[in-house]
Amino acid sequence: MDAAYGAYRLDDRESYTAFLIAHARALPAVEAWLAGRSIDFPWRSRREALAADLTALGEAFPEPLPFDLPDDEAARWGALYVTEGSRLGGVMLARQVGEGLPRAYLESGFGAGEWRRFRDALDEAAADAAWIDRAVAAAEQVFALYGRAA
Repeated sequence: MDAAYGAYRLDDRESYTAFLIAHARALPAVEAWLAGRSIDFPWRSRREALAADLTALGEAFPEPLPFDLPDDEAARWGALYVTEGSRLGGVMLARQVGEGLPRAYLESGFGAGEWRRFRDALDEAAADAAWIDRAVAAAEQVFALYGRAA
């Protein structure tokens, strides 16, 4: 992901817009998949913040890429691990966004203790080695989706 997204310059309007469009092709697909499934963690969608940033840049929201995973608890947690984990990186990347450019999406980080609560809930949900393998496989598929979107 670092190679795919590291090429975008967040201080440049055109490059930053392309960065957000790439995210908009991936994140909503994963969030839509997660939204229809039960998971024991109160995650929050970032689609609206992403849409608001694109609108502020004069861009239409792109069509998300196709995405699907097996409907399995481990897969849900693996997908959520990627989307929730990207909040951490987003807050760091927001510091690189050029003056006057919108940054609601990247600034949609965690409140105090939320990442720790997520990790604790993930650890508690992990049933056994096979469960972890399925969660990792799902996370890898989400990373691949983001790679295709870039």
